[in-house]
Parts: sequence; structure tokens; C-alpha cells
Amino acid sequence: MLRWNRRDPGKANMKAEIFIVSGFLGAGKTTLIQKWLREGALQGKVAIVENDFGEVGIDAALLRSGAVHVTELSAGCICCSLSGDFVRALEDLITRYAPDTILIEPSGVGMLSDVKTACIHPRIEPLARMVRAVTVVDIRRMQRYLENFGAFYEDQIRRADAIVLSRVEQCPTLVAAVTERVIALNPKASVHTEPWDSLEAQDVLNADPAARERRIVIGRRSTASGGSMPNRAAEELFQTVTIHTDREFTPEELHASLQAAEQSCEMLLRAKGVLHTAQGYCLVQYTEGETQIEPSFVQGGFLCLIGLGLNSQALERIMTGE
Repeated sequence: MLRWNRRDPGKANMKAEIFIVSGFLGAGKTTLIQKWLREGALQGKVAIVENDFGEVGIDAALLRSGAVHVTELSAGCICCSLSGDFVRALEDLITRYAPDTILIEPSGVGMLSDVKTACIHPRIEPLARMVRAVTVVDIRRMQRYLENFGAFYEDQIRRADAIVLSRVEQCPTLVAAVTERVIALNPKASVHTEPWDSLEAQDVLNADPAARERRIVIGRRSTASGGSMPNRAAEELFQTVTIHTDREFTPEELHASLQAAEQSCEMLLRAKGVLHTAQGYCLVQYTEGETQIEPSFVQGGFLCLIGLGLNSQALERIMTGE
């Protein structure tokens, strides 16, 4: 177990380095951070600030380990009502634990520009420096999210220093078109299109600005998206419902229930939780017809759903079977 102490005198003038890992709901932010932690890519004392948009902080539990301190902000997003809490939490984290590296995972519906602004707040600037903002983009859903959530989605891409494409192994034919669209939105960011098995953390986290300027961009695509949502607070646009249930699911029952839940909503963007199965507790993730189930070391019996036009009573009936 790593023991955390206040910053020692020899490091009194050294600032913690802040990295942000942004991305829309279900893009793969937590998976990417877990990969970096497993590979030991983050040096020194590592602290994570985790911000779930919902009642239950699932991702924070998944990221905890003996060598990582996790500060959890839930029930809102950093860029909305929790902005003051976020600055206070970050200041307290740096003062009390003296981390070398701070990794911030904002809510999937957060505005990256607001998160970056919070990281250079006058109370934070003497203690830490903002190094790099990384945005994870799911290539299968980029076009749809641009059309439906332009203000939120475009901000995450436009304000990033590095952009990592996810699901490239599943949809290799989409990589070129998505890369072109990403570059049109943000010509200065480094874009990483390789499969994650061969993705080097230091290539993503490298803050050398000259590396971004060496890339030649040929052609630009229009960024207009007629159906985009206005620039409003996430809490005004998105709803979250948390279901608590002791029901034991088979994989088939779980997938069918989640599909029914999606059909009951105007739009179900994301469902994530820990539920009972015959094999024990399992981490469940659902996005647009796709259910992922894997063993979980976190105990649960809960599911958080995020979307538009959610009917909490209907969702409760579907997921509890009552």
C-alpha cells in the first residue's frame, strides 16, 4: 500500500502535472486509464479525480487500487454545479497528498473547455500545471453524436490536445473518415488511430507542441451539424436514473432487459452498473444495442442509465422484473 504524505520540502517548488481524459458517454475513458495504470505509464504518485454524472460512482470504484488515490465527485458534472466543489477538491488533493500526477476523468457529458478552465483556476495554478487534455472518440458513434449533441461533443474534440480513437479494431473502415472529421474540428491536436494494444501512453501524453505542428493536413470537411443541441448545462439536457435491484440475470435476460429499457426512452445513451448473475457480480455496460458483461470485483446490485426522456417507473419495472 502506497503511503501518502504531504509534499516533502525538496519538492516544495514542484508542481503536480494535470492530465484530463475526456470523452462522451461510453467512449472508453475508464478503459484507457485502466490500461495506463496496468502498464505503469504514469510516473510517481498518481491521483485520480473521477466525476460520474449520476448517483453511483461506478468508475471511481473500478479505478481504485493500493497505489492510486481516487477523489470522487458524483451527482453532477464538473462544468455545471460542481465547479466550485471541483476546485476545492483539487486544491485539497494536492495539499494533502502531494501527487506527482493528477488524472482527471470528467463526466461524459461535461464541457472540456470548462474543465480546463477549472484546472488553471488562481487557487490551482500555484500548485499544479495543466499539461495535456486527451479526448477519446468512439468512431462508431461520432457522426450521430455530432448531429444530436453538437455543443457538448464538438467542445470535447475542439479543446483537446490529443485525440484517441476507440473501437478502431471493430470498424477499421471508418478510421479514415473519422480522422478527417476530427482534424477538421481540431487541426492542432495529435490524432491516434492505432489499435489500443499498440497504443503507447507516452505518445498520447507527450506535451511537445512541435510534434503537433509537423503534421500536414490535406483537405477540410465542413463542421456544420444542423441537428446539434444548444449550448446548455448538461443537467438541463440529460437525465439520469439509478435502479437498485437484487434480481439475478442471465446474459440473455440482461441484454433483453436493456434493449427494452432503450425502447422505453426517447434516447438511452448509456447504462452502466454492477448486477447479479449466476456467476456472481458483473460489470454491465450498454450502449446503443450492445451489451458488455465482465466479472466485477466491485459488489453491487445497481444500474445507472443516462439519456433523454427517461421514464423512471418504466425503467424500474423493466430492470427489476416486477
